[in-house]
Amino acid sequence: MVTRLSHFFLRTLREDPADAEVTSHRLLVRAGYIRRQAPGVFAWLPLGLRVKARIEQVVREEMADAGAYEVHFPALLPREPYETTGRWEEYGDALFRLQDRKGADYLLAPTHEEVFTLLVKDLYSSYKDLPLTIYQIQDKYRDEARPRAGLLRGREFTMKDAYSFDASDAGLDRSYQAQRDAYERIFQRLGLEYVIVQADAGAMGGSRSEEFLHPTPVGEDTFVRSEGGYAANVEAFTTVAPEPVPFDGLPEPIVFDSPDTPTIATLVAHSNEVLEGEYTAAHTLKNVVLALTHLDGTRELVVVGLPGDRDVDDKRVEVAFAPAAVEPATAEDFAAHPLLVKGYIGPWSPTGAVLGEESATGIRYVLDPRVVDGTSWITGANIDQKHVHSLVAGRDFTADGFVEVASVRAGDPAPDGSGPVDLARGMEIGHVFQLGRKYADALGLKVLDENGKLVTVTMGSYGIGITRILAIIAELNNDEKGLVWPASVAPFDVHVVAAGRDAVAFEVAASLSADLEAAGLDVLYDDRPKVSPGVKFGDAELVGVPRIAIVGRGAAEGQVELWDRRTGERETLSVAEVLTRLAP
Repeated sequence: MVTRLSHFFLRTLREDPADAEVTSHRLLVRAGYIRRQAPGVFAWLPLGLRVKARIEQVVREEMADAGAYEVHFPALLPREPYETTGRWEEYGDALFRLQDRKGADYLLAPTHEEVFTLLVKDLYSSYKDLPLTIYQIQDKYRDEARPRAGLLRGREFTMKDAYSFDASDAGLDRSYQAQRDAYERIFQRLGLEYVIVQADAGAMGGSRSEEFLHPTPVGEDTFVRSEGGYAANVEAFTTVAPEPVPFDGLPEPIVFDSPDTPTIATLVAHSNEVLEGEYTAAHTLKNVVLALTHLDGTRELVVVGLPGDRDVDDKRVEVAFAPAAVEPATAEDFAAHPLLVKGYIGPWSPTGAVLGEESATGIRYVLDPRVVDGTSWITGANIDQKHVHSLVAGRDFTADGFVEVASVRAGDPAPDGSGPVDLARGMEIGHVFQLGRKYADALGLKVLDENGKLVTVTMGSYGIGITRILAIIAELNNDEKGLVWPASVAPFDVHVVAAGRDAVAFEVAASLSADLEAAGLDVLYDDRPKVSPGVKFGDAELVGVPRIAIVGRGAAEGQVELWDRRTGERETLSVAEVLTRLAP
């Protein structure tokens, strides 16, 4: 049935919403696809649902091709499975928790590994039942601290999440590759550029983890790539550590006065004044004090030593110390540890005290991988207004471990030897994980193998952000007048506009709409009788159906103007020619 705009639930806006930060957010609200309900929460209107359904259809077709079967779980789930796997606490403040009238704990699912695992455990018991891949398209909920950019980062969002179950690691490799290949087909069909990067598994757990990132300046993720083919997000990037160097014959550490030099910049300037040599920030060892809050609520300080020309990257810190929450040490933390001399902290002290597990402070000391044995540094002497130079790693100080938290820079060597890396911004559109046996172990998912022995099932997890993809497509396909959807996901195939007040125009437009619909096209017909052509054209441009048929002055002669919003081309055709041109 032809959709008539006179009866359709649609109201467009002439002004941008005040809270819109990016183009997709602005246009999807103005064009009547979504409406804000709360920060990061949106209502879906008929136009938005139609585009969303078309994206979902592409996903369903490729999931079927990959041998996956669709199921559907509730979003409201009990606490117990997530507590068993540790994620009730591990998700922290990101989890929406609630209680029913009897006081039982529930959550709004941020992801569904646990209940998928339990479903297969309930129904399958033999290796003969495997491999199995099942998926759903369902809403997820995460209490984002800063929901922004419309659908690009919300508290409620729609995902396709698939889960594979295999009796062996070789089987998992095959299932993983099948999903990975399906993702490439999906993004190619949707016209989305993507880069596959190595990623950190985070709260999902598991071993192999890859993200599909769409390169875009508004992306929230930074990733690196080399001309030789290496690609990873910054959280998963591993530093190429230099080889240790001999320290025999190197000068002993010397403490020197360094008044009013609590920063790297002031320390470098002062060192070049009082020491012989030309020093840069790379010659200094920066020591950053972080406070970790563990899942049990305990608070721990840790000191991180890294070259002074590097900053601490927040995302790399988050991954390095997960699942603990990380923040800079506070004034109260320093007050509680008087041996930490703010601005003059170092891994060595002329009194013999060393920051580390055996020191009086009890503070753990970890290093950037670049600080290898034999390297010499200028750093704090743990005495107010004093630093030390010629402090040699491995000889004068050691660490309790190494940690990847320093910022990654363009030109850093790729860990696979494929050359220097460049940095770019991207938006995550898909993520594939080899979960292994983490969830099957925790929840007791075992099957009998061919020898009648119980073996733990190995799993994979595969997610695609449906609503985020919709926003990215909108971000990529627009002009100064409105949205311009690709034909594959547009809410309608053609938008017929009856222009003017002549009854003949409405008669021809109605007949053309019916014929196009009969030919198998989804048609939006603007039949509003008392709306000016200018307003109708403005709405057509804003809504973004890629092909517009305008029935106006030439209606009596059977002429229609066909307008391609993607190219801007307009041509006058007969009604029969329009049908021939547009019919599938």
